[in-house]
Amino acid sequence: MNESPNEFPRGTALVLGGSGGVGSAIATEFATRGTAVCITYQSNHSRAEILAEEINARGGKADIAQVSLQNIETLTSCVNDIVNNGRLHTVVIATGYDIPQVGIGELTPELWQRVLRADAEGAFNAIHTTLPAMRAGGGGSYVHISSAGLLRYPPLDILSVAPKAAIEELIKGIAKEEGRNNIRANSIAIGVIETGIFLRLREQGVFDDNWVANVKGALPLQRFGAPGEVAKMAAFLASSAAGYTTGQLIPVDGGYGL
Repeated sequence: MNESPNEFPRGTALVLGGSGGVGSAIATEFATRGTAVCITYQSNHSRAEILAEEINARGGKADIAQVSLQNIETLTSCVNDIVNNGRLHTVVIATGYDIPQVGIGELTPELWQRVLRADAEGAFNAIHTTLPAMRAGGGGSYVHISSAGLLRYPPLDILSVAPKAAIEELIKGIAKEEGRNNIRANSIAIGVIETGIFLRLREQGVFDDNWVANVKGALPLQRFGAPGEVAKMAAFLASSAAGYTTGQLIPVDGGYGL
């Protein structure tokens, strides 16, 4: 691993959803830059364990923790374990959800409530349990993996965009209210990234070849993104290099929002 002692303070970066496609790339990027990481998973223990072993084998430092953002006790236990061994300096919210593509007119109240609770309420729970530790440690950074749909609405994607819009206001609020405590907060608006949920949905035929061709053709860069490209932006926003950047929604979307 390449030690970069000035990029991050001593301590740990908590990557919520670190066993997922984008989350695992972020955890790896942070570890490569010389900071310890805690990788959380909800059900995919084997993937989290393999990722931590890979990072540790390359000279990094990675631990894993089973966390549900709907379970405050699991979040609190994870944060306590981190601060008992040092400082929590970064929280990355990179959790993802398998949600259907559905028109607003066909959306049921039950599905709406379930997704809002899982995503928006989950992000609030993460902030609620980590903010005291960030303050006590002298500050730090929140990085939320958001959606490029906040920049240009994608039809049938309301279940992704609506919760992210709520979380975005939380992120702005942290930036505004917690800057005095040396806490920054930013979001990354990602487009289609070739990993995780997108690949599964494509295999299931939700996104067919015609959809892929049309979406790529409308992008200025004419391609989809790679997880590592999101990871590099996340590491930058959490690092000292972005020390005067807060409250921002930064696109990593191939120009989708243009």
